[in-house]
Amino acid sequence: MTTPLVLSDDTVLLLGRFADTLDTQRPDAEMRDEIRRARALVFAEQLHGPTEAAFAAEQDLLAAAPAVRPGITRGEYAALLRLVARGVSAG
Repeated sequence: MTTPLVLSDDTVLLLGRFADTLDTQRPDAEMRDEIRRARALVFAEQLHGPTEAAFAAEQDLLAAAPAVRPGITRGEYAALLRLVARGVSAG
């Protein structure tokens, strides 16, 4: 783990929402990159509506969320998201 870039309040909030969702919805299932990308869009638009702010929030969330490793579960990925939100990156 390495020191991350500075995260906005929105990004920290969205990382938490993302992690909570993965922990409550099939945490033992395999995580996929398609889920990472789709959830980033959904959460950003839930926060900002379909706006430029949502696009920026989505891009920031995708930049902060680590790449999905093969075989990682949704629950394990949620733990990584929480580490990133606390200031530790998976880089």
